[in-house]
Amino acid sequence: MLTASLAAAQIPTKNQQDIYKIVDEVSADRIENDVRKLAGFGTRNTFSDTISDTRGIGAARRWIKAEFDKISADCGGCLEVFYQKDYVTKDMSNRIPKDTWVVNVIAIQRGTTNPNSFVMMSGDIDSRNSDGSDFTKDAPGANDNASGMAGTIEAARVLSKRTFNNSIVYVGLSGEEQGLFGGKGLAEYAKEKEWNVIGFLNNDMIGNIKGVDGVIDNREFRIFSEPTDPTETERERGARRFYGGEVDGISRQLARYIHKSVTHYMPEMHPMMVYRLDRFGRGGHHRPFNDLGFPGIRIMEAHENYTQQHQDIRVEDGIAYGDVVEHVNFPYARKLTAVNAINLAQLAWAPTRPQNVKIGGIVEADVKLSWDAVKGAKGYKIYWRDTTSPTWDHSRYVGNVNQFTLNGIVIDNSFFGVAAVGEDGVESVVSFPSGTMR
Repeated sequence: MLTASLAAAQIPTKNQQDIYKIVDEVSADRIENDVRKLAGFGTRNTFSDTISDTRGIGAARRWIKAEFDKISADCGGCLEVFYQKDYVTKDMSNRIPKDTWVVNVIAIQRGTTNPNSFVMMSGDIDSRNSDGSDFTKDAPGANDNASGMAGTIEAARVLSKRTFNNSIVYVGLSGEEQGLFGGKGLAEYAKEKEWNVIGFLNNDMIGNIKGVDGVIDNREFRIFSEPTDPTETERERGARRFYGGEVDGISRQLARYIHKSVTHYMPEMHPMMVYRLDRFGRGGHHRPFNDLGFPGIRIMEAHENYTQQHQDIRVEDGIAYGDVVEHVNFPYARKLTAVNAINLAQLAWAPTRPQNVKIGGIVEADVKLSWDAVKGAKGYKIYWRDTTSPTWDHSRYVGNVNQFTLNGIVIDNSFFGVAAVGEDGVESVVSFPSGTMR
């Protein structure tokens, strides 16, 4: 009987099996068509033409909205599609050559039970050439970032065929090259609307496999995440000296979740967790979400080619410069789109992460944890790892309780966390303890 019970427990649920179907449904051909369409607008500079139907950022964002509208029509109106915009002026940055509207395109797929909890995927609409203020010269931006935008549209096509407990937001953000203005505007919008943001997945350049260093790799990719929350209090910062958590902020937990998911469901891919906000000295549209206390990470290619980023199209000393379609590897972009899609699906199916997690066990042989009950949770899983390990390596399902003692495990030698588990076996992001208990 015990053997039969264990075997039954290991059988994947319907939603877990569906994750493999999601991977298969993502289309490299559709992504290629969308990248070519976006690059075909000539330039998508934030300050480029907004009137033309064939050139400039206005034409691009109208086309993106039309694609979301088309997807919504195919799923019986399951997407709420609209523009969200903010006005930027020259005095806000020396990278703003003229006052203009920064316009984002948003498509919301509402959850059935937790419509105010959101997992989000973004791509950037805008592009640039060597001079970010030059809004007339060609800047096709095929990889930076038509690839991420096309991936976001494709994820909407695949996931809109399904229903989820939490809401999914697919978004095209503008003004990235001038200072992350689109992300800032949407993050403030989410804060104003009191959205519970489960996670923000920023996709910026997901189509290049040939690095400037000569490396060619179509399996590896990077997940950038901040180690701790920039909104933490001085008290929370001080507590870390005694209780740990230097690499356990909400964004780092989101990165670990994606790493675990990809390792399990897409073992051919090699996710690399990078322990910093973004590339050295650079930024992406997840940063404004982090600034307001939301978990956010960046997913992107592992090997960049700087001759194809922020460059005028030209040949110089035998090197072909420019971000053109010919440099995008569409099967690779398909894989990274699938990485996003399976994580959006799991986070939208799963309960939200446990809150008010507390830990105890000072000078004891056991570790005690408690947490608040989570709506829709079937039970909970306690995770732990060596303090030097980047991933959660051990776990125990403890059932539908809100406190548990791990006997014989010493608190000093490991870090601990708690995840909520749904009826279908899909888990939330792990919550690191935010307080202590006796």
